[in-house]
Amino acid sequence: MKKKIIAISREFGSGGRSIGKMVAQRLGFRFFDKELVKEVAARTGISEAVVEEQGEYTGTRNWLSYLMSFSGGPKVRNGMRLNDFVWVMQSKIIRDLAEQEPCVIVGRGADFILRDRKDCLRVLIHASLEFREERVVRQYGEREVSAEERILDKDRRRRLFYKKYTGRDWGMAENYHITLDSGELGLETCAGIIAGLAGEG
Repeated sequence: MKKKIIAISREFGSGGRSIGKMVAQRLGFRFFDKELVKEVAARTGISEAVVEEQGEYTGTRNWLSYLMSFSGGPKVRNGMRLNDFVWVMQSKIIRDLAEQEPCVIVGRGADFILRDRKDCLRVLIHASLEFREERVVRQYGEREVSAEERILDKDRRRRLFYKKYTGRDWGMAENYHITLDSGELGLETCAGIIAGLAGEG
């Protein structure tokens, strides 16, 4: 059957966001990545910076934003901590979006949240560390922390987040319909494969 929702998980620096955007453009689907952060922030009143941090990573580096988001301290609503509350709201919004219209959703556990939908194609984008290091420097520039350290830290924190909220190991092939090596195949080719599997044309 044709897939009207595409959930893309990705290793940091693999180009998963860019691939998702290309797929959305080819299929005429809505695209959600940073857009999902804005949606969660708008519905909850939590700042976008905190939603972005809490909605995909375990732990936070921005404690000032964390403390200032809610005057009531670390427990925010119904006795839930901030990261748990963001996960619950984010999950609800992802399900709502999937019901409304065809879309591509990047990250944020969407592959798990929508796992029971037959019309959802679950994809993992990965690549060699060398490819990702080069791409991270090209996309985000040089920083005091090396590209390798940034990549390993992002992936570690995504892995911990995913395990905490899904009980699954992040990046395992059995969680997806297809995994694609963007370094070997190229971003355009990956986008074409995904669009084809979703029923393009």
